Amino acid sequence: MKFLFENHGYSSSVMVVFFLTVARLFPLNTAVPSIKLPRNEKAEAVFVFGDSIVDTGNNNNILTTAKCNFPPYGRDFMGGKPTGRFSNGRVPSDFIAEAFGVKKFLPAYLDPDLQLQDLLTGVSFASGGCGYDPITSTLAPAFSLSDQLDQFKDYIKRIDSAVGEARRAKIVSKSVFVICTGTNDILNTYYSTALRQFHYTIDSYTDFLISCASSFIQELHGLGARIFLVLGLPPMGCVPSQRTIHGGIHRKCADYANQAAILFNSKLLSSIHSLNSTLSHAFATYLDVYNPLLFLIQNPAKYGFQEATKGCCGTGKIEVTYLCYHLDYPLTCKDDSKYVFWDSFHPTQKAYETLITIVLKSVNYLFG
Repeated sequence: MKFLFENHGYSSSVMVVFFLTVARLFPLNTAVPSIKLPRNEKAEAVFVFGDSIVDTGNNNNILTTAKCNFPPYGRDFMGGKPTGRFSNGRVPSDFIAEAFGVKKFLPAYLDPDLQLQDLLTGVSFASGGCGYDPITSTLAPAFSLSDQLDQFKDYIKRIDSAVGEARRAKIVSKSVFVICTGTNDILNTYYSTALRQFHYTIDSYTDFLISCASSFIQELHGLGARIFLVLGLPPMGCVPSQRTIHGGIHRKCADYANQAAILFNSKLLSSIHSLNSTLSHAFATYLDVYNPLLFLIQNPAKYGFQEATKGCCGTGKIEVTYLCYHLDYPLTCKDDSKYVFWDSFHPTQKAYETLITIVLKSVNYLFG
């Protein structure tokens, strides 16, 4: 598979212009695109691995600080139910599954109410607090990528027992595998602790993270996965908590974090290109979320938002997970559709829908 910018000598500034142009072309009222696989095949299922951005409830029953199965989380989900999604409603896992025509809500693998049909059409293995770096998952704690891989192996055994190995193999080979993590590695493990700084520069640490990402994709490929969507890092220096902690009196974006994200993303894009050249029958796609989200944050009114520097929950400056607990009134905003961020770290349902629409539109030419 060829990428638009590969082997053409385009600079990163050209890439930024391209993605900002994409953002201008697809306004808020554009529906999440319908995407078919190469050769116009329909996805059998969607499987998601990663952190809180795509966790749909796997952390609900473990002892961790990365948990949100309580109000006001989920207040705009069906029936106002806090499902363990780190937002007021649906998250990228759901929107991506919908875009591939699979289902509107992607359940957590550890949901005790899962039915066979839920398993056959995909689940999220993601865990809030996870990272590519194994150390990262010990901090929250969370299920590491290794844990998530073990859960997927368990999934394979369950489906083999239910429908047979042949059908399971077909499901896996014609499903979309989404990987979304890395923010916790840089913000928490590298910059907020001394666990890695004594051994790595940010350049060598991002090299290490890319190695972990590549190994994880190769392991999934060895289990039969063939179609991958790998999300890059967002402009994490612009999330409300980083503005509050590192942005000074004016709460500006933290440049060091954004520069680390840009560095990581450039290496991830190169790594995915390499994997496409070496893994048999692999179709891996890099999804740029950095530039579209940055554009949304810098131009909120274009998409119908009013507030892009603070979250809806509480004061919006620092609250996340348990700090949002029981803060629905009087501090939490009444109309979260006007906010880009739900808490100090995670976007709102409306912002996620806007972002995923833009991101998938930008790579739609690769499919079908």
